[in-house]
Amino acid sequence: MSDGFLHESLRGVDWGVATADTIAAPLPHPAERGGHFRQWTDDLRELTGVTADTHRMVAGWPQLQPDGPGSWDRAALDRCDRALDSLLAHGKRPSLTLFDRSLPPWLDAAGGWLARDTAEHFAEYAAALGRRFGDRVERWVTSTDLAGPTLADHVAGMYAPGRGVGRAGLPTVHHILLANAFATQALRAAGASGGIGTTVTLVGGYAATEDPYDRLALERLESWTNRLFLDPLLLGEHMVTEDDVSPVAATGCVRSGDLEVIAIAQDLLCLSWHTPFRVTAPENLPRVLPTAHCRSALNEVNRLLVDLGFAIVPFEDVETTAYGWPIIPEGLADAVAGLYELYGDLLPPLSVVDNGMADLDLVDGAGHSDDTRRRALLGARLSWLAGLVAAGVDVCGYEYWSVLDNLEAKFRYTRLYAMAVPDHEPAPHPPIPADWLHRGAFADPAGSGADRKAGLRLVPAEPRAQGAGAS
Repeated sequence: MSDGFLHESLRGVDWGVATADTIAAPLPHPAERGGHFRQWTDDLRELTGVTADTHRMVAGWPQLQPDGPGSWDRAALDRCDRALDSLLAHGKRPSLTLFDRSLPPWLDAAGGWLARDTAEHFAEYAAALGRRFGDRVERWVTSTDLAGPTLADHVAGMYAPGRGVGRAGLPTVHHILLANAFATQALRAAGASGGIGTTVTLVGGYAATEDPYDRLALERLESWTNRLFLDPLLLGEHMVTEDDVSPVAATGCVRSGDLEVIAIAQDLLCLSWHTPFRVTAPENLPRVLPTAHCRSALNEVNRLLVDLGFAIVPFEDVETTAYGWPIIPEGLADAVAGLYELYGDLLPPLSVVDNGMADLDLVDGAGHSDDTRRRALLGARLSWLAGLVAAGVDVCGYEYWSVLDNLEAKFRYTRLYAMAVPDHEPAPHPPIPADWLHRGAFADPAGSGADRKAGLRLVPAEPRAQGAGAS
């Protein structure tokens, strides 16, 4: 695609940066985050002729309400005021994230997202911030991720030891969706003028083979990730498997009227994007997993996933990053297109959050940052996205999420579960979280889950073409 097409198609997009910096924390945070953000801004200006001018940071619920509901740390509130005023003084448009993985200790001790009351407390917190900051915040994002604090933490046990309880943790999905709806209502009632939305981690990929069962396996993956959160948000109903069971509703956490509240209209939907997956049916796993290069960690993941009716295998003959992630520029656009095929006009405007992890480790033969290749990769990704915009998909924003954020998660999990056969010697792997392996992410409390295969109640569609590789 020509640069002119890229410029014209993406003209209405808000370009910005985002960070997990907590503005309520005692240490000051600059209005712009170091060399990586400047690199992103320079790349963007070179490719599109625009400059990123939105900046999103985390408010910091644990710092703002450390001692209980109704109790506020006044110094922390003042730090938030100064951070927002500083952004405005630098000509930036502030965006604020209300929740980023960590709850105040008093809420965590009371059950966290397993407790329905957490959603009510979140609404009260959102209302207070809306009243205080509503005239300065252009965009409100209720959470940086819905899956991390729910599926990854309370279901799979990937974070704090002992918290993964398998399917018994699925009420957290319902409660965090309720919290998003309650917070949206509270912000609007408080007079906050900015747009309001939340973030889902977009999951997409490609069937490993032409086998229709591999395509069905891909749909099951997308159901247990995308649809688990977006069906309630957009359709007002929890995802139902092919055996007519709603895993979330089956836990008994849903009350009358909840789903109507959860489906409240959103001004935008943020999509956090990392990497595409290559998906196969469990019965095809032995013939598509390359035994000479397979990762034991990936096999451990698949021991959990096969009970859901799918498995993940590495891409082959695809260039990778130093993290072992496949470089497939069209992957983001294909995943967004898949959402649009599923939900169509029910989707609110989409804001893509791309953390740039596939870009920053590209180096030349001398080991220096390869600006030309990095910009070529970004240009390819944006060109695919521009094609979707030209076809009518409403993409309202694109944010760069700092590679310096969430380093523990990146080094612990990203390299650990490499999704491509690396074209270089891999770095040493940290240990796999014990709870995730020994308890089982979706373990059936009754012990009958080993023979159950969950999945979508869908007719297998024509397989999408597998990713064409690096640009």
